[in-house]
Amino acid sequence: MASRWARTGRTDATVRAASGYLVLAALATSLGLVLRDGWPWIHPSPWLTLPPLAALLMSAALGLTLAAGVVVTTRVAVARFSWARRLHAELRPVARDFSLGQILLLAGLSSLGEELLFRGLLTPLLGVPLSAILFGLMHQMRGPSRWVWIGWAVGVGAGLGAIFAATGSLVGPVLAHAVVNAVNLSYLRDHDPDEVEPRMTL
Repeated sequence: MASRWARTGRTDATVRAASGYLVLAALATSLGLVLRDGWPWIHPSPWLTLPPLAALLMSAALGLTLAAGVVVTTRVAVARFSWARRLHAELRPVARDFSLGQILLLAGLSSLGEELLFRGLLTPLLGVPLSAILFGLMHQMRGPSRWVWIGWAVGVGAGLGAIFAATGSLVGPVLAHAVVNAVNLSYLRDHDPDEVEPRMTL
């Protein structure tokens, strides 16, 4: 376990990415205050009328439920479908050298920056479908699985946007995004779908 925390590969790249997400969070917050005249943590006209604490708790519960669904679906898809294994293999080099500390740092800050931008700022302005499409298009990658990855991100983005629009609280989307990123980055790093399990012999 200690070795996973101690890995130092890609430290500089991790710091740059984390700094970029902090800048993105600050920019999205500033634009939200200017364009929406309100904090991007709160939807200006949520679908449900809830007291603040109830909205926060429902948002968190829905976010954790969505995160669990995405994590389970990821593993089932990789185990059963060739397109998911190919996507996993193409994304795996991104996470291969990360330590657990780097994964947690990136998961936390990426969720904060992206949720403030795509849900907190853009969802009230553009609606759930369009903001989800933009979120998906941001997830560009090279390789034959490019559109699979974009489509996956659009679907997850729609779920995150729906939670925000329904409850009015960004807590659930941020929590869900952080959990999915942390768990799935660890899975990318540690799981090789092409690795053959050793057979038991008598």
